[in-house]
Amino acid sequence: MQKLLVTLLFTPMGSSVFACTTCNKQVQEGIYNSAFFPNLLTMLSAFIVLTVVVAILTGITAKKYTSRLAANPKVKILSPVPLTTASMVLGIGLGGFADGIVLHQILQWHEMLSNRVAVTNLIGKSVNMFWDGIFHFFCLIVVLVGVALMWKLLKRNDINNSGKLLTGGLILGWGVFNIVEGVIDHQLLKLHNVMEQSPNHHVANFSFLGISVIMLITGYALVNSESKQTHITV
Repeated sequence: MQKLLVTLLFTPMGSSVFACTTCNKQVQEGIYNSAFFPNLLTMLSAFIVLTVVVAILTGITAKKYTSRLAANPKVKILSPVPLTTASMVLGIGLGGFADGIVLHQILQWHEMLSNRVAVTNLIGKSVNMFWDGIFHFFCLIVVLVGVALMWKLLKRNDINNSGKLLTGGLILGWGVFNIVEGVIDHQLLKLHNVMEQSPNHHVANFSFLGISVIMLITGYALVNSESKQTHITV
């Protein structure tokens, strides 16, 4: 036993034993190559599109609220816009985390670049894990933005703080994330497929989009039904 401990403690281990970004040259070469910035921009592009989608949906909700105010000039109606926007942003971030945790890490059906960088060896697995980490980092930023938006609502008494808006916004944001990510990463850029080892990628990819559309419709229906309610300030 003592001999084994001494061997483990004092036998030098080469960097090739660990597939880490700071100690393995092969992993570093797999990440920091000519495709590094294109991959980074590619991952950022989905979040840029999501920002635009949130802005459009917020604009639609705000326009409906403005129309209701114009139709009821003597009634001060609580606005559904702030909570809807904040919960939608939070839903996008949480949807990204759910995708990464369940599909990437627990089930390991795919990884961020698994259609481009095969995960058949330790180096490929580590390169994909790095880009999964970058993806989760962007999701963390979105969640923090959502939390900040929620925090700003705490002291306001002129907004509709209905649980329907919160729940609907979260589901809507999650559905929007899945659709944007599914169209851009699965269909257009082909970074990965929902089930990478499946002989027919289209079944899982389009099933993923189908479920996402249902989530989007459900979330929007909840938000829209509550937005039609007349909540007035006293």
